[in-house]
Amino acid sequence: MNIQESILAGVQLAFQNIFNADVPLDQLALAPTRKEFEGTYTFVVFPFLKISQTTPENTANQIGSYLQENVPEVAGFNVVKGFLNLELNNQIWIGVFQELLSNKNFGQLPPNGQKVMVEYSSPNTNKPLHLGHLRNNFLGYSVSQILKANGYEVIKANLVNDRGIHICKSMVAYQHFGNGETPESSGLKGDHLAGKYYVIFDQEYKKQIAELVASGQSQDDAKKNAPILLEAQEMLRKWEAHDEEVVSLWKLMNEWVYAGFDETYKRMGVDFDKFYYESDTYLLGKDIVEEGLEKGVFFKKENGSVWVDLTAEGLDEKLVLRGDGTSVYITQDMGTADLKYEDFKINKSVYVVGNEQDYHFDVLYKIMRKLGRSYGDGLFHLSYGMVDLPTGKMKSREGTVVDADELMQEMVDTAESHTKELGKIEGFNPEQATELYEMLGLGALKYFLLKVDPKKRMLFNPQESIEFQGNTGPFIQYSHARIASILRKAKQIGVEYNQVDFSKVSKVEDSEAALIFLLNDFEKKIAQAGESYSPSIIAQYLFDLAKEYNRFYADVPIFLENDPALVAFRVALSELTAQTIKKGMSLLGISVPERM
Repeated sequence: MNIQESILAGVQLAFQNIFNADVPLDQLALAPTRKEFEGTYTFVVFPFLKISQTTPENTANQIGSYLQENVPEVAGFNVVKGFLNLELNNQIWIGVFQELLSNKNFGQLPPNGQKVMVEYSSPNTNKPLHLGHLRNNFLGYSVSQILKANGYEVIKANLVNDRGIHICKSMVAYQHFGNGETPESSGLKGDHLAGKYYVIFDQEYKKQIAELVASGQSQDDAKKNAPILLEAQEMLRKWEAHDEEVVSLWKLMNEWVYAGFDETYKRMGVDFDKFYYESDTYLLGKDIVEEGLEKGVFFKKENGSVWVDLTAEGLDEKLVLRGDGTSVYITQDMGTADLKYEDFKINKSVYVVGNEQDYHFDVLYKIMRKLGRSYGDGLFHLSYGMVDLPTGKMKSREGTVVDADELMQEMVDTAESHTKELGKIEGFNPEQATELYEMLGLGALKYFLLKVDPKKRMLFNPQESIEFQGNTGPFIQYSHARIASILRKAKQIGVEYNQVDFSKVSKVEDSEAALIFLLNDFEKKIAQAGESYSPSIIAQYLFDLAKEYNRFYADVPIFLENDPALVAFRVALSELTAQTIKKGMSLLGISVPERM
């Protein structure tokens, strides 16, 4: 039984013995005591005043007295209105630290026998990845890591949008203006080369619209009749009819794009276990429409189109198949959901997609549940908000979209100049310095994008993200490097911190107790982050841990201590903190340096 469980069992007994009431344990909870008050845990009595039939202060004082007398972990208490702040027995923390040290799987919860697929990235093969994709990829990868730490078997999936009119637009423009250009001849990454022709298509399309309007057509007619758009539409029809020439060009340009994506993904530090391609899945789902009609989940209208009525679920009627028998997005998404289950027999499926698709996924999940899919209750849309940039802070290739490759490079360049200014690379050779800049630049970028609740729209400030102070990735990375330096010094002077003699450690300082309290909270934070699919919980925890370690470091001189047992204890505490920071940052996809 851990500390919290022991205290809550004591609270339950207090209600029985003082107020003659049986309160279920799952209705009792402790929260960390706020910094401005004395104590470690706080129990809020307001929800239980009907039971106590007395004032909040009286209730809290009676429970506090009972705990102090009957629960060994509780050394004292204070009451602030209806908040019972519990002060713990100092020696408790020595035992807690011993337990943490003996846990060889600290930070990894046991296997739970569940499989989960996390689908993220979902790029279009007509342009490079951008700032929004960075948030998507970092979220998807981090959530995958967090779910693994929660004991899930995780499959990381990428559904590539490799077909459709937008892909044909790049292809048509390349046919007209490409002159055989390749990534090798142009010096461009393949995804940037395809993106270049998507932009050229748009420029040519606007030019043709203007010409048609000048010749007397209305704006709407000109948009529909522009020759280059008609060509793209014809190309899509040919692609769907498996025209050899069109399919050959499609394959060639997609190969360029995939090679470019691979480079970007590698630098991002994300990967995938399974790729799905819309060119393979876009015809799926029609058999599910037939099944839904048989089960009475779907209905047909007079024009032959098939619909689902979700008004009882608070939505409206939704088209699932057009009257001419062609699919809509929801059709293929139903088919892909089944395909994923057939491939991996997953219990849960997490879709990392921007919040502009909230309605679409709400409809999809309600449909799959109505169809009685066994995995239906495990479908979850990890909806995230857009990322904005302060104007003028960052270059943009097209003036509107911030390119992911450019942004990552600019972050690494900023990390380099900032680190050189602060003189944090003394003794580094050029290769080590380059590795450090990469680690800091991408760490700053990832941490800044992940520390915000995914649901919130956010403002990314590159300069702020790279600071070595405040709630940033580099601050936590620097804290790890500082501890690594302490561990090196301990080894040099022969501190045996792998064998702490706890019998010689009689008490801990307040800053040590606070650090052990936070370390003891790590697995709980992993569980919370897994339940809510929110890396921001881990990010905030790591910031708090790094801050607390720095306070401990300032308060308690490690190597000036004369007692060897205390020196070993404090170095061991430092080592476990470093391991926790490293493990926690890896859950965010961030590496930490051994020195700076």
